[in-house]
Amino acid sequence: MRQLQESIPDAESRIRRIVRETPVDYSYHLSGIGDCRAWLKLEHLQHTGSFKLRGATNKVLSLTSEELGRGVIAASTGNHGLGVCYAAKQAGARAQIYLPKNVSESKVTMMRALGGEIVFHGDECLQAELKAREEAENSGRVFISPYNDLEVIAGQGTIGVEMLRQIDNLDAVFISVGGGGLIAGIAAHLKAIHHGIRIIGCWPENSPVMFECLRVGRIIEVSEKPTISESTAGGVEPGSITFDLCRELIDDFILVTEEEILSAMRLIAGKERWIIEGSAGVAVAAFLKTANQFAGQNVAILLCGRNGAAHGVPPSGGTFLSTRR
Repeated sequence: MRQLQESIPDAESRIRRIVRETPVDYSYHLSGIGDCRAWLKLEHLQHTGSFKLRGATNKVLSLTSEELGRGVIAASTGNHGLGVCYAAKQAGARAQIYLPKNVSESKVTMMRALGGEIVFHGDECLQAELKAREEAENSGRVFISPYNDLEVIAGQGTIGVEMLRQIDNLDAVFISVGGGGLIAGIAAHLKAIHHGIRIIGCWPENSPVMFECLRVGRIIEVSEKPTISESTAGGVEPGSITFDLCRELIDDFILVTEEEILSAMRLIAGKERWIIEGSAGVAVAAFLKTANQFAGQNVAILLCGRNGAAHGVPPSGGTFLSTRR
């Protein structure tokens, strides 16, 4: 934990020339609902449209010139791949991204536009990841995990550095959870500075993988259903360093339904005029579900991305589901 906490300020200095410091926006509407002071951290305005750029950039910039010369490899169906491509392009390195065959053409186009070399393998992300790891080992190139990596987690933690600069007397933060790298990084920094800040982990009921792992006390395989929160879907890698970090750092655990996520996305579109992806909607929905518990407090809600909403917020009664991270 201490190593992670000490590395986050260094990460913030390292990635500053590439990564955008995203603003916070005071939400009068959400503040009124909770009789609190609610702030939206607008990370969906990040380059590539997601927080994933932070961790990818910190990892890429931590590599030696020899490692950069060999290039990097990742497996992703979306935000992580975009982040790795963008970071590698800025560092002058080659990025090879392994994708399952059924990934959307729009995401492939975006990665290629950022200079990514695309390799299709398998019908699901796990197959692509296993092949990517094999190729990284055989070629001597660095494999960049989306969450199971200290530099990646420290990069995500730079959001916490910005939050403390932007919001005075922060009491609680709502953060969506997938593999756990985002919440672990942010929480590690916030609690190092102000231990009393409540860290609230938020999951879709259809895919509460890390939640179930924490509930039973070990990393397990969890059966998932389709979810609009595609960026948080997927299993937790055995032995992931994020498990112990999440167990130590998360104070509260909230699960939300698909209907609650969609309602939250529509609320943010209608009241705040932001289009967000399902994973960001999870954090908003969790706040709405528990808003009466935060009267008089300063609350931050992380809008972690926008890419899952490429076609706009679904109309009432529509579906917008995926099982891919």
